[in-house]
Amino acid sequence: MENTMPLLGERFPELKVNTTLGVKNLPEDYKGKWFVLFSHPGDFTPVCTTEFIGFAKKSEEFKKLNTELIGLSIDQVFSHIKWIEWIKDNMKVEIPFPVIADDMGNVAKKLGMIHPGKGTNTVRAVFIVDDKGITRLIMYYPQEVGRSVDEVLRALKALQLSDKNKVAMPENWPNNEIIGDKVIVPPASDYETAMERRNNSEEGFDWWFKVKKL
Repeated sequence: MENTMPLLGERFPELKVNTTLGVKNLPEDYKGKWFVLFSHPGDFTPVCTTEFIGFAKKSEEFKKLNTELIGLSIDQVFSHIKWIEWIKDNMKVEIPFPVIADDMGNVAKKLGMIHPGKGTNTVRAVFIVDDKGITRLIMYYPQEVGRSVDEVLRALKALQLSDKNKVAMPENWPNNEIIGDKVIVPPASDYETAMERRNNSEEGFDWWFKVKKL
């Protein structure tokens, strides 16, 4: 199977997957909800364990944003189950989300997750998919660097607010050094509107850089 990667703005590929919570059909089973699909290189590995605990502890925050979490690695279901049990017994954390058992590697290949030069291990990929099944954001990390769950949450919130209010989000929103938690108004699309914005009292720095507070 070809090693490809979904494109932003396109529908997430249709996949039938085996998980620790039964068979799932992506993205159809999550219609009307957002989901975050994240891969890890392997079960019973330290960095992945810290990430799973991080996602588990923030799972209710994702649910409040109408978003479900889905894990994945190229391991079998029994391995996932034993690892989840280990986390519960030793770290006192329940893993509430399904974990895809991609033991044949077909899902990882279809999503472009295979780490070059690392055998069948996957990169630390994150796919944020919206409630219409459209791929909205992709993050890739190497095996050596764990992800920030807070950053995944931040990006998800930014995407949802951008959609709702038709605005753009600045660097490190809502804690940008220049405009704080304000958002960016889309730039003018014609000369007349640009001149109107230059002369009006809207907050900002120029006609092409207007901001507002939500």
